[in-house]
Amino acid sequence: MWSVDPRTGKRRERVTDEATPATVDAAVRAAHEALPALAERTRRAAFLREAATRLEAGGEDIIRVADEESALGIPRITGELGRTTAQLRAFADEIEDGGYLGVIIDHADPSLTPPRPDLRRYKVPLGVVAVYAASNFPLAFSVPGGDTASALAAGCPVVVKAHPDHPATSELCAAALRAAAVATGLPEDTVSVVHGFEAGVELVKHPLVAAAGFTGSVRGGRALYDAAAARPRPIPFHGELGSLNPVVVTPAAAAERAEEIGTGLGGSMTLGTGQFCVKPGLVLVPEGDDGDRMLGVLADSLRATAPGYLLDDRMRDAYLSGVAARGALDKVEVPVAAGVGDEDPRSVRPGLLTVSARELDGKHELLLEECFGPVTVAVRYGGEEDVDAVLGRLAGSLTATLHVASSEAQDGTGGAAAALLSRLTLLAGRVLVNGWPTGVAVAPAQHHGGPYPATTSTSTSVGATAVERWLRPVAYQDTPEPLLPPELRDANPLGLPRRVD
Repeated sequence: MWSVDPRTGKRRERVTDEATPATVDAAVRAAHEALPALAERTRRAAFLREAATRLEAGGEDIIRVADEESALGIPRITGELGRTTAQLRAFADEIEDGGYLGVIIDHADPSLTPPRPDLRRYKVPLGVVAVYAASNFPLAFSVPGGDTASALAAGCPVVVKAHPDHPATSELCAAALRAAAVATGLPEDTVSVVHGFEAGVELVKHPLVAAAGFTGSVRGGRALYDAAAARPRPIPFHGELGSLNPVVVTPAAAAERAEEIGTGLGGSMTLGTGQFCVKPGLVLVPEGDDGDRMLGVLADSLRATAPGYLLDDRMRDAYLSGVAARGALDKVEVPVAAGVGDEDPRSVRPGLLTVSARELDGKHELLLEECFGPVTVAVRYGGEEDVDAVLGRLAGSLTATLHVASSEAQDGTGGAAAALLSRLTLLAGRVLVNGWPTGVAVAPAQHHGGPYPATTSTSTSVGATAVERWLRPVAYQDTPEPLLPPELRDANPLGLPRRVD
């Protein structure tokens, strides 16, 4: 595998070989052997904290190499490293709290109808987890990212299929995690990394892999999802595939703060050169002067935005061809034409497309699909019926956003704004009001998921509850106390939060 600089298209260095089926098999079997060592919760917590410390210690090299491989910029990568280490420590705290185990104890009660036996329930790790690293987050959604951290927190060893856009970054991070495992008394192969397309296919098929987490395209994710389901023993596949992230701006909101909304949208859709999974890709804007004013500010913002780099040539070509195909559709206008940078043809400029809701028909399906990069589609609507018609055609998204006026935000009578919010809730896993979806806080209440194709499950990949993906419940019935796991004994020797009777 070669490391490539997206700013120049030139190879930086040869990092490693692509994994063979034998290499994948060896990595999975070694991870499976590490499973018993992860059973001790205090050791797992210490491991995650040590991993965060070692990533920070190697941060200067990791940040430099990640920027050279992704062109995302030193400030962005620096912030991403901070997010990644905070995520690891947050899962360490979650391990120590123990609430994620979901301990429930119902003592026997023969007086009930039917009589209740003694039942004790908690959650156990699934086994080896395959993680497929994302292209657009070389740290936070890759080797040391949320899928890896949450799986390890659950007690599952991890084999990561590195993304080809940042192989050197992946190896640096893997070395930090493997060293942290050894330093805390765990096997080095608690975490391992494999490279190459075929390695990803072999990984999801391996009989000792118990679950998989994926962040990437609809096409790639769906192929792996289908492979996971077609196994002799199907496994859970938690995939994040694609998201349009619709935004609805009410007429009152446009009248009250058109300039603010236009500026905010421009910043959100171009953040990271539009390479965020929660980029707003479709915006419903009211017809009339206020909507015109908002889009005028947005267009000025986009023209003033410096060109940026996409993660690789394939994504750059897909962006340019995707915007061109959308702009060529009948009745679509192009207020701001996307293209290559004037001074650097490897960079790209943002774009804006507009279409009337009444002109949006079956020939415009492409406008309702994600286009990865700094472009958005503004759909002009005349009334509520237009909004309903457009939203009724959308697939699931990670986020949906509603911009309302001050008076609408205070209307507790179940008015039009409340109805719109309810409508958007059907489409997304995170619903925002008067904000922008880019920027996903790592917090216990966070949900980063949504109806298909946003994700293939109902789980989240961000926040404390992400650990639940890698666990399964087990109930013990009428089991003598000495034979019970410590987590389920009456004395509660581990001090866990529990629900009893």
